[in-house]
Amino acid sequence: MMLALEMYRSPAKYLAAKAVGGRIPGMLTGPAAPLRLVTINEPKADREGWARIRPILSGICGSDLGMVTGSTKMYFSAVVSLPFVPGHEIVGELLDDCEDLPKGTRVVMDSVLTCATRGVELCEGCAAGNTNRCDRITVGHLKPGLQTGFCQDTGGGWGNLMVAHRSQLYAVPEGLSDERAVLVEPLAGAVHAAFRANVQPGQSVLISGAGAVGLFATLAIRELTQAGRITVVAKHPKQRELARAFGASDVVAPDEVFRGVRRSTGAFRLKPDLGAKEFLLGGVDIAVDAVGSKDSIDTVLRVTKAGGRVVLSGMPSTGVDLSPVWFRELDLAGTYASATSEPNGRPAFETALELAGRAPLDGVVGAKYPLYRWREALDHAHSAGRLGTVKVAFDVRAS
Repeated sequence: MMLALEMYRSPAKYLAAKAVGGRIPGMLTGPAAPLRLVTINEPKADREGWARIRPILSGICGSDLGMVTGSTKMYFSAVVSLPFVPGHEIVGELLDDCEDLPKGTRVVMDSVLTCATRGVELCEGCAAGNTNRCDRITVGHLKPGLQTGFCQDTGGGWGNLMVAHRSQLYAVPEGLSDERAVLVEPLAGAVHAAFRANVQPGQSVLISGAGAVGLFATLAIRELTQAGRITVVAKHPKQRELARAFGASDVVAPDEVFRGVRRSTGAFRLKPDLGAKEFLLGGVDIAVDAVGSKDSIDTVLRVTKAGGRVVLSGMPSTGVDLSPVWFRELDLAGTYASATSEPNGRPAFETALELAGRAPLDGVVGAKYPLYRWREALDHAHSAGRLGTVKVAFDVRAS
């Protein structure tokens, strides 16, 4: 038996959380949360290539908060299996020998549950190394689950024990701290986003949002491309400080975006009638939305030049006006998780491990909580930007 936080099916609590929204934050981790601390059976590693892992640290991701607060779309209900133990950003210790990785190795995990993990013939995406596009995430010997942390059979990082397949695991270099290692999974996502952005030498980039997704996207685009000016939209002082440390040329507040982009690109600013949102003729070459909100997506669509590229790194909201996509012939690209064969010919996790070793990441994990303080942890993560925190994590060892 083990201690774990478990997400369970509760239509009433889902609807309550969705109705409350961000108006009463305490409700989202209290009565309205379909999450509970329980003692449950340990997941089994009884197939070839699988091993048990004891999580050390496990991060709280925006997608985790989305499921607790009811903002995750029902689209995803078909690719999860409830009840499940959340947590896909982990650094942990192997409890079993796993092929070439000996027991006791510290590992990080690519959470996508691909064809290889499910023991089925490789789909087109997996065969090409685009494992984040796997078409088999609901079949094979595992219950449905797009990732570890959303699958009933694997467990997740918000528990004392989980299981993973060798294809998911990367050894942590000696000397890389647990606090840096737990950031490798979101860093790998940022590496993938940087390649999806397809930034050409000298092109201008806008990144809307300076939480973990936006800051790591800034770091990856500056490190892995020859981008010219990178402008980051940041709301809070600590976010602005880190955005510059991670490679931003300019940092603007949300209400300064149009003015800042117009000034830096020489674009024309237009204001439609009847209170419709303003937009630019001209603008940045590439825009990355790292928030997922309606306002953030609306903004990046309206400040990207004709023929430019907009990358959605935050899980998108509803009600977005797509008029700019049609009128300005924008390329709209999604970016989900990371691939085992990126355009540089390497898994995103290998590049992310290198970034984790040299980037200025000290203090990015700003708070750690034991599992039994999960309500405080989620409240902190929900208000992380305002509180000057980038990443909140569970210290599973303390649980």
